[in-house]
Amino acid sequence: MGEEPADRGAAVRTAPDSFESLFLAEYGKVVAVANRVLADRQEAEDVAQEVFLDFHRKHPADAGYAPAWLQRAAVHTALNRIRSRKRRERREVNDANLRTDTPPDPQDVLVVNEERRRVRQALSRLSTKPASLLALRYSGLSYVEIGAALGVGTNQIGTLLRRAEQSLLKELNRVTPA
Repeated sequence: MGEEPADRGAAVRTAPDSFESLFLAEYGKVVAVANRVLADRQEAEDVAQEVFLDFHRKHPADAGYAPAWLQRAAVHTALNRIRSRKRRERREVNDANLRTDTPPDPQDVLVVNEERRRVRQALSRLSTKPASLLALRYSGLSYVEIGAALGVGTNQIGTLLRRAEQSLLKELNRVTPA
């Protein structure tokens, strides 16, 4: 390995080295934590990569809290994956239960279609961020996935989601001309 040119600062050389050291020291532990939650080594490795990438984007590699943060994030991310999987399974079961051999009642179809139209109209009246947040969440994405998609911290998603739901309810309850 060659040395860096002298004109680059020491911080440029040490930052990648310190992150690499952190990665090498903690990767196995982070994978083990995620694997205990998921019971799937490959998915645990995916979680570890996601957690390290998130840490690298937001924190200095030499932060004293790094090991604890990484392990806590691994647990949360793994749990979010399980929750997301369960939501997806529930959705699939519900969809399968809705598909029966008996044709749906035309009146029920009309009511469902009208309600969907009202929700879409109300969503279109919301600003982009709350509308996107609601669409992503009710598409089955986890808080982590929503945060990544919208560039928002995961810890803010719950509050933003509640506000967006309240705004949507106001729009749905608003009297609109026919």
